Amino acid sequence: MTKALTTRPDPRKPLHYGDEDIDLPMLATTLMENKRLILFGTAVFLLIGIAYLALATPQYEANAVVQVERRPPALHGANASTAAQPGALAEASASTEIQLVTSRRVLEEAMAHLDLDIQVEPHRLPVIGNLVARSFAQMQPTGLAPAWFGYGWGGERLDISRLEVPDGLLGVPLQLRVEDRSRYTLSDPEGNVLVDAGVGENASARGVRIRVDALQAHPGTRFVATRPDPTMIMAALKRDITAIEQGRESGIISLTYASADPQRAKQVLDEVTQAYIRQNVARNSAEAAKRLQFVSEQLPNVRDELSKAQAALNAFQKRTRTLDVQVQNRALLDQTVTLGAGIQQLRIQMVEAAGRYTSEHPAYRTLQRQIGQFEGERQELESRIQMLPDIQQGLFRLNRDVEVTNQTYASLLDQAQHLNIARASAVGNARIVDPAAVNRNNPTWPKPLPVLAGSIALGSMLMIALVLLRQTFRRGVEDPVDIELLGMPVFASVPFSRKGQEFSLPAGRLRRDGRPNLLALRAPSDLAMEALRTLRTSLHFARRQANNNLMMIVAPSPGVGKTFVCANLAVTMAQAGQRVILVDADMRRGAVHLAVGTRSRGGLSELLAGEISIDDAIRKVPGAEKLSFISRGAVPPNPSELLMDSNFARVLKLLERNYDVVIIDTPPVLAVTDAALIGHHVGTCLMVVRWGRNQQREIALAKQRLEQNGVEVKGAIFNGVQNRGSGRHSYSHYAYLPVNDISR
Repeated sequence: MTKALTTRPDPRKPLHYGDEDIDLPMLATTLMENKRLILFGTAVFLLIGIAYLALATPQYEANAVVQVERRPPALHGANASTAAQPGALAEASASTEIQLVTSRRVLEEAMAHLDLDIQVEPHRLPVIGNLVARSFAQMQPTGLAPAWFGYGWGGERLDISRLEVPDGLLGVPLQLRVEDRSRYTLSDPEGNVLVDAGVGENASARGVRIRVDALQAHPGTRFVATRPDPTMIMAALKRDITAIEQGRESGIISLTYASADPQRAKQVLDEVTQAYIRQNVARNSAEAAKRLQFVSEQLPNVRDELSKAQAALNAFQKRTRTLDVQVQNRALLDQTVTLGAGIQQLRIQMVEAAGRYTSEHPAYRTLQRQIGQFEGERQELESRIQMLPDIQQGLFRLNRDVEVTNQTYASLLDQAQHLNIARASAVGNARIVDPAAVNRNNPTWPKPLPVLAGSIALGSMLMIALVLLRQTFRRGVEDPVDIELLGMPVFASVPFSRKGQEFSLPAGRLRRDGRPNLLALRAPSDLAMEALRTLRTSLHFARRQANNNLMMIVAPSPGVGKTFVCANLAVTMAQAGQRVILVDADMRRGAVHLAVGTRSRGGLSELLAGEISIDDAIRKVPGAEKLSFISRGAVPPNPSELLMDSNFARVLKLLERNYDVVIIDTPPVLAVTDAALIGHHVGTCLMVVRWGRNQQREIALAKQRLEQNGVEVKGAIFNGVQNRGSGRHSYSHYAYLPVNDISR
């Protein structure tokens, strides 16, 4: 519709529209305008999700539960002093045990028992091969599908118990081809045969050792056998095994592991939990084993000392003819023996502690302090012994040595027996509550609902982001004020016409019935035509100041609807009783002939080249009596040179005399220089600007290029204006229909 220009804004004063605010109605309108694109993209992602559900390999999750006791059981044979020492077995921590479950030591043991370092897969057709194999397995669980094209289609089985390869072939997929029911060949990726052997044989060749225990496949079927790097296998197991404590400080650890093979998932998790329990028991019995080893090493030495002490006592008694210590000195001997035995036991513990702690450790210093205290008491007893006669002193000391060594030896024997029992009967502080189990009827992934919901959400979000991003980067002027700031008055705002878009045909196509594709003839009551009629009225007064009746309509870039405006404006002027001729001067890609409904041959290019006369070039438009047109003609190799030729000026002069209005459709200004060449001959130049497409900078550059060539742009036509939800982007268009159309 025509926009009345009562005041002209000062271009030196910038306008502030508050673009930093989010315009929610405008945002909603933009999304509604692109709803087909958003729905299409969402549907595509939904189809991708459905295809993923059909093609993805199901994953089955095995679960197990392990309980960790808060304190490990105490060791038998450990005396109270040792158990109370710092550094004794501490309270078990579930977080620590979680790390131990997936430790390399546990995983190595599980990997060795299950041959996880050997990977075998049938060679299947990409994309759909696994789906076909799963479908066949559901229909025939024990059957074997036919072998086509060397692929496996279901039921194939290959058990390899041994596969050793050189370091250069670690992680390299080797091809195993079934030759017959009991023979196979193993080849490298280049096709070189490494091994040719039979099922059940220990085959060895070129550094490769392999043993196939079972083979179920048709001749010609291929398998892919790989011996991956063990560190990669352990890293994958550590990543895939999930261990979580159920409840804070509960000591209950839940373990999960997922695999495409439910039996393998159960075996792996069961072996990992069993290996962890075995190592947990071994860790708890290690203390008893270590102390037993130390005690066993001390027993021979103490036994030798006891033998020597007894021999010395016997020799002394024979020589002095003394049988025993006197009764009055027995109490003194018992005290001395008790202190000596205590000191000897503490010294043994001190040697043991020296292997575990440094000399500054509190436990080690406690033993030193106790030994020093016992030594002081023994010195007091020694001073009393010095008062005895020499024979009694000698007999006293020898009896003391024998009894002290004897008590020490008996104590060590007792400890060895208790520690041996403790080692043999040691139990861990962890136990399996629920062994590994897997639900074969309910794979954990993929889940239909999350996948489909995620596909829809992802598709819609991506498409919305695409629409908004495209709107951000391709956003052109949406307000006539933005054009007027460039010094061009806006003569009319032509609303977007869906009917006009429906009437438009793809480039190079004509209607079969030969009728024009003109909105002015097929839908004269459309809102866009009302705006063009108002533009016709405005131009009637504006062209009075022009020096001729030639009017050129230009555009900054292609795709702004310039030809639509030219053709339908020409029809409205002809319907007003004026003799109008429409000239398609875009000899490169002009499309006026498509709007009129005829061919482009025999047009302006042939006329300027002198191949046809002007009478042959001018054609009538069906349905518009006073409208004629000249098509672009055949695409010439030199359109700019033809426009610079004097023939073009002569043709325009002739048309100027014979018609009331001459409307010239030109190529885009920023694409070629043709518009500047034509502009020197015309009296009126208008520029078509597309709503939301042409940027202000682009419009200013087109205007500047024309003015540099001496062509003045009288004003602009704002084409394709769309309704917006708020503010300055909102335009209201009203249709003025006949009374009898209201009830339709």
